[in-house]
Amino acid sequence: MTERVQRNSAYLNGKSTTGTMTRVKDTSPTSGMCPICIRDCPIMCEISLSAFRGREALYPEPVQFGYSTAGALKDFGLDWSHFNIQAGLFEALGIEENSDVAIFPNVNIETKVAGIPIKVPILNGAFGSTDVARLNWEGLAIGSALSGAIIVVGENVCGMDPEAQFTKGKVTYSKELKRRVDLFRKFWDEKYGDIAVQTNVEDQRLGVDVYAISKLEVNIIERKWGQGAKAIGGEVRVRDLEKAIMLKKRGYIVIPDPEDPTVQQAFKDGVFKSFERHSRVGIPKEKNMIEDIEWLREQGAKHVTLKTGAYRPSAVAYTMKIASEAKIDAVYFDGAGGGTGMSPVPMMDEMSIPTVYLEAIVLKCAQILKKKGRYVPDLIMAGGFINETQIFKAIAMSNFGEGPFVKAVLMGRSPLTAVMKASYFKQLAQEGKLPKTFADRYGNTPEKFFIAAPELKEKFGERFKEIPWEAVALYTYLTDRIGVGLKQLLAGSRKWKLELINRNDLMSLSETAAKVTGIPMPQEAEKEAIEKILD
Repeated sequence: MTERVQRNSAYLNGKSTTGTMTRVKDTSPTSGMCPICIRDCPIMCEISLSAFRGREALYPEPVQFGYSTAGALKDFGLDWSHFNIQAGLFEALGIEENSDVAIFPNVNIETKVAGIPIKVPILNGAFGSTDVARLNWEGLAIGSALSGAIIVVGENVCGMDPEAQFTKGKVTYSKELKRRVDLFRKFWDEKYGDIAVQTNVEDQRLGVDVYAISKLEVNIIERKWGQGAKAIGGEVRVRDLEKAIMLKKRGYIVIPDPEDPTVQQAFKDGVFKSFERHSRVGIPKEKNMIEDIEWLREQGAKHVTLKTGAYRPSAVAYTMKIASEAKIDAVYFDGAGGGTGMSPVPMMDEMSIPTVYLEAIVLKCAQILKKKGRYVPDLIMAGGFINETQIFKAIAMSNFGEGPFVKAVLMGRSPLTAVMKASYFKQLAQEGKLPKTFADRYGNTPEKFFIAAPELKEKFGERFKEIPWEAVALYTYLTDRIGVGLKQLLAGSRKWKLELINRNDLMSLSETAAKVTGIPMPQEAEKEAIEKILD
């Protein structure tokens, strides 16, 4: 515990997310400052950067906005590594007990979220108005469609679209939102997965939900009450003065005021290089929310979901109560903390409930509702998921014997990483600049270093040429890595269907994990079974 505390304090005054560091490594455990702070120090620590750039120091490096994602640096004291998966031996559940049949490729990892079948228990999103989402959308959308996953278009897309058209304050056309929907549907089989459109306070004011349902025939509308990375409205950076003015006129909060002559001159002089565009904070009320869900269904929404952040436990309970009464199809709970590059760094590090703690609270609420015979929506957990072991644990933890409450997980940063890395390495291959070790090991063309390329070529024939390599990368990551890895883990637990994994398939590796979740430690697990077998 002492090492963990020291590690947490070490980043107080030097964070890679803001591009800061300290002159020495043995910083003060209390302040994170160098024990001796000297005048002639050229290093930019948090204090130094704040003295020069003020509020810019609150955010991930502004120069990287649009080309990066960001996440918390803090060790929250409990994460998925604090659990191990129990291996089975004497049975094969969900399949014929035949060693020729009970092989891991035959594991079924399909599930349903909000009534929608998906091939992998993964949703990708939400990718909204940030440049990193816009620039990488083709790979994200087509890769999700190929994988049979759900993808979520995030907030403020219509409001940020310079070509969007409005009538009496309501959007009637958005080239960007239409592009996003069309790209997903280009390779969607209309059976697995789908595309959802997320709406926050600003989107609701602009009528994005009605436009998406009526004009784009979107099936899933998602309301947003925040995310794990931040408990305030969505934020982006704007590097163009005219666009900043346009956004202010559309009703957004833009800081500093782009219509102020002094601000305009400072921008032109290069004192600062980007404006901040902020969304308003939603303040949901029970009656209004229930009426809103009913209204969405009247507008033609086939599925209604809710995305919320890692708010305090009472807010989690209140959210579950409203979701139950409104019979929302699915609720996403997003643990602290990371996102697409514009969340305040102190907020990512120091605010909101971390994912494992959050799931324990959510499951408590779900159990209470179920015990009372009330409706429980499908649950999706988010917050730092990148691989199959975390997905297994999150789903298994939610199954108390009658099937898992958590149907899938939502991933945001990791799909973007897969797509961005593919884009960069495709460029390097075209320029003949691939790292020699990479090229020697995997080949010097995308046809060679994307291992799933032959499979997709066989499946799509001539249409394969229409699939961007970035989409091939996401498909490979979601299906050939996570999908296969998840099948192996399930087979190791002797469960051949995803819904069969449960809390007995897990063991806690720390007292904190056991106390928070109720999952016993190895020496405590299956005590009664041991005595019964050997009696």
